Amino acid sequence: MGNLLYLLAVVLVIIWAIGFFGLAAGSLIHLLLVIAVIVVLMGVIRGSGTA
Repeated sequence: MGNLLYLLAVVLVIIWAIGFFGLAAGSLIHLLLVIAVIVVLMGVIRGSGTA
């Protein structure tokens, strides 16, 4: 489950970067970034971030 959360966070950050530098998608991109950061922090707190 931890790998899935990490993958989701990476995908969301990539989408945010594309939107931030290329497309003007508004606040939705920033919301996705916040969700990605929260998912990564949850993974680190639960201990799944350490291999």
